[in-house]
Amino acid sequence: QLVESGGGSVQAGGSVRLSCVTSGFIESGNYVAWIRQAPGEGREGDASIYTGTDRTYYADSVEGRFTIAQDDAKNTLYLQMNSLKPEDTAMYSCAAITLNAPWCPPPADRFSVWGRGTQVTV
Repeated sequence: QLVESGGGSVQAGGSVRLSCVTSGFIESGNYVAWIRQAPGEGREGDASIYTGTDRTYYADSVEGRFTIAQDDAKNTLYLQMNSLKPEDTAMYSCAAITLNAPWCPPPADRFSVWGRGTQVTV
């Protein structure tokens, strides 16, 4: 089960931190990710992490502005979002998939377990 929190409204240039309780997916061998979907648009993966390693992956559009991190003790995934832009406005969902491929993050639509999402409006 994945449960997100932390969204809201923020001015351009501001920051937001999203949290996702990732019960059952902190163990090694999973991709856990933050994926956005704006109205009328498809899903777009922003950042992912391969659990049990230090491998993180970012979309070009958020590289240098967003940081994904996990706290194993709290079973929680975070997305620190800085220098937010109006085009970052979207529903942000936490997603996970078990996949034996630490060097090849899957596309957004391949993730098999999803949270309900949290809205970020810039």
